[in-house]
Amino acid sequence: MKRNIPMFKVAMSPEIDDELIRVMHSGWIGQGPAVNEFEKELAEVFANDKVLTLSSGTHGLSLALRLAGVDRGDEVISTPLTCTATNMPILQAGGQIVWADVKKDFNIDPKSINVNVTAKTKAVVVVHWGGYPCDMEEIYSICKYHNIPVIEDCAHAYGSSYKGYPIGDCHYSNYAMFSFQAIKHLTSVDGGALCCRSKEDYKRGKLLRWYGIDRESPRTDFRCEADIAEWGYKFHMNDVCATVGLSNMELAEKNINISTQNASYYEKEFSDIDGIELTQMDKNRKHSYWLFTMLVDRRSEFTYMMGSKGIAVSRVHERNDKHTCFLRSRRELPGLESIMEKMICIPVGWWVTPEDRQYIVECIKGGW
Repeated sequence: MKRNIPMFKVAMSPEIDDELIRVMHSGWIGQGPAVNEFEKELAEVFANDKVLTLSSGTHGLSLALRLAGVDRGDEVISTPLTCTATNMPILQAGGQIVWADVKKDFNIDPKSINVNVTAKTKAVVVVHWGGYPCDMEEIYSICKYHNIPVIEDCAHAYGSSYKGYPIGDCHYSNYAMFSFQAIKHLTSVDGGALCCRSKEDYKRGKLLRWYGIDRESPRTDFRCEADIAEWGYKFHMNDVCATVGLSNMELAEKNINISTQNASYYEKEFSDIDGIELTQMDKNRKHSYWLFTMLVDRRSEFTYMMGSKGIAVSRVHERNDKHTCFLRSRRELPGLESIMEKMICIPVGWWVTPEDRQYIVECIKGGW
């Protein structure tokens, strides 16, 4: 029987209602105690007490670029295989994107980073595609040698780890951004977080996320701020979104476990199917499987077959370097070219039941 298996679904804890209503009628729905509590809980998850919750993950990247000192005309090395939200903040900051190539695991290639460093390079942005961590030790070593900060885009990677270190601890980076947008493993409806390696960046970021105002300084008049030394943004999270995030944290952990089980099933079943190539996974990395991405022959036919069976599939993100707004950065990227005609993602999340995943496998084994 034909099913309807979506690519994404929103995960919302059924226990959220009472707590959300309480906050909504508490008289304080801006940045307050719920935001503070959410940051404490995230600090435990990331093993990093320098966590700034924000109104979006994109704002986290904008803030990281500002803290890294990226200004007009500076070069930023980044990956074209990601959501445009990764690279738009670079343009907004006035930076010039330099594309690094990608590997077959869909992540940025450290060798391509290394050969593209110039005297103008001010930062390197990496993306953990689908939740699979990049080669962070190698990347950080390259950037440390050149004295260039590393910014991790962890929008896909809540719950991932690298060599035993949680993604978000900034062990091999200077900044790590997370997205809590609607369909992520952990959602706060919308929102994000920026984790910092240094206390100096954390303290400065805390000011910059709210107009540059020190909210914690003593004042005789709460409504009137002290002198503002540096202009800032309206990037802070509010207590409503923080309450949603807090309520969903336990659920997110359970859902990551389900995604991992589904992915393990796929990896076993697809290991010897003609026309499918799976990426080799390093055992020192924990993949959170926000996406399950593979390479398939005759992708158009595969996509049509899966759609006819009621199974949503997608590349999820278009290669950014094709867009007109990134025209100045276009260059030859053979690694990216080699995978773009074959890459596809299939449903792997918490909504995919054991019966669903068996159906998906049977459909694929039936050919396309």
